[in-house]
Amino acid sequence: MVEFDQTQPLRPEPEVVRFHGSGSEYFQIWIVNLLLSILTLGIYSAWAKVRRLQYFYRCTELAGASFEYHGKPLTILKGRIVGLLLLLLYRFGFKISTAVGVLSLLLLAALLPILLRNSLRFRLYNSSYRGLRFRFTGSAAGAYGVFLGGAVGSVLSLYLLLPLFHKLLKEYQHDNSWYGRTRFNFNASVGQFYSIYGRGVLMFLGLLVLLLLLAGGAAFMFHGLMPPRVAGAKPDLHAMLAMLPFLMFLTFVVYLPVVFFLAAYFGARLQSLIWTHTRLGEHRFEYCLSARRLLWIYVSNFVGVVLSLGFYSPWAMVRLARYRAESMTLIPATPLAGIVADEQEQVGAIGEETASVFDIDISF
Repeated sequence: MVEFDQTQPLRPEPEVVRFHGSGSEYFQIWIVNLLLSILTLGIYSAWAKVRRLQYFYRCTELAGASFEYHGKPLTILKGRIVGLLLLLLYRFGFKISTAVGVLSLLLLAALLPILLRNSLRFRLYNSSYRGLRFRFTGSAAGAYGVFLGGAVGSVLSLYLLLPLFHKLLKEYQHDNSWYGRTRFNFNASVGQFYSIYGRGVLMFLGLLVLLLLLAGGAAFMFHGLMPPRVAGAKPDLHAMLAMLPFLMFLTFVVYLPVVFFLAAYFGARLQSLIWTHTRLGEHRFEYCLSARRLLWIYVSNFVGVVLSLGFYSPWAMVRLARYRAESMTLIPATPLAGIVADEQEQVGAIGEETASVFDIDISF
């Protein structure tokens, strides 16, 4: 009879993230948020964001416990006002004068790295699991080096350094993130980023050539069906209207497939790379997103939203959130309850809301 060594603790079982939200349930939150945001000319959108995040956090469960979001609407609203002012300065600076335009660019270059660093601090501080807050300790110098130096280097190198920039960004983000007193760690190599970007570019070029050939063939056939135009004659309005279906064909057959393909490929490959090379202390993650399934979700969600005039949006958001959440597994080295909370410092929401206004997504 085999005897087990009782002095050696059993290793905890892997914990799969679960998402138990539903489209019909979220629709009630979504429609109220939409109507009140319209009626208040966007002011209620800060409250709408809090309600949305609270719902999705609460529906995300790990090891029998849900996440919580603690952001305050008024703090978020103040951040959005600052972000809007910076956006207006950026958009209209050069229209006022060249000097104002240059000063606005310099001001943005000086402020954005700090604001983006603050966005990470705000989001993590206002997120908790089992009553313990997350936190971010990245330095201002690191923010300038990554966000400003990396962005400028990518542009000057004609985006050849973009994979390196992406790697440094995730390293700055994850290596400075904590859960209580336990630190996250990111260990992916820059070569792995270049491999994904390189394959993505090659597949994109191949797909683009194929789609352009199909579109060119369709254009040739359409042109052959058109009556010959007499020299000096006025443009034929009926012929121009007849071109609309062809333009729609180009949009759906060339542009949209390329966009959906890129979103699915890079979304699946990069997120899987990032999270499978991220650790929380001794704990590690497994993240298995399928690019094909993600592509199907993107396409079918898009069709559903268009055909329903937007009312399918809550179901589309829940469906995507469920697939992303349930693709992640935590491989714990010790029981999660052993992680000790640390003191948290108050941070502002200005950084996060500025990132939203400028359409900068640093959680990719």
